[in-house]
Amino acid sequence: MAPSTSSTSLVMMSVVAVLLLLFPVAPALSRSSQAVLAACKTVGGGSTYFDVQFCQEAIGSVAGSGADLDYQVFGCLAMGLLADNATSTKAKIDLLLRGGVKLKAEGDAAVARCLVSCQSLYGGILDGGPACTAAVKAWKPGEAIAILEKAAAAAKECEAGFGKNNVTSLLSAEDDDAFKLAKLGVALLKN
Repeated sequence: MAPSTSSTSLVMMSVVAVLLLLFPVAPALSRSSQAVLAACKTVGGGSTYFDVQFCQEAIGSVAGSGADLDYQVFGCLAMGLLADNATSTKAKIDLLLRGGVKLKAEGDAAVARCLVSCQSLYGGILDGGPACTAAVKAWKPGEAIAILEKAAAAAKECEAGFGKNNVTSLLSAEDDDAFKLAKLGVALLKN
């Protein structure tokens, strides 16, 4: 006696279900996600400053679905993220200096000195933003890279100031992100 059509269908569906459990189908990456992944593997794979995941998370968070996604566009996106970081960090510093966060009494003066220094450094990062954007748009990567390198150095200098004064940094995450975003911009513009 031949198996019924319904029992054959049931067996086939069971086999398909088991195969899907064993070999899940990964969703296809969008064109922009593929471009971001490829660029991030290229610039982040051998970088000592940031990794592929940082690049993907940063650029992927702002990359649209435009057809013209290339290293120049990604470099601009990294610069925009750096400007956002510098703006929010400068606002945080302003708040801290106005007393928005209680500082330890013994370290107040040293922390305040560090914050004032960092405020100036982040102001410099923001001041360099328009020139950097103009350099990229005019495709003068050397000029843009010099500005981004200066931004990376400013973030490192801010963080180092806390260490030199033997106080805990209140900007560790922000400084790290600013440094990595600046270096990401440099790497993207060099490709």
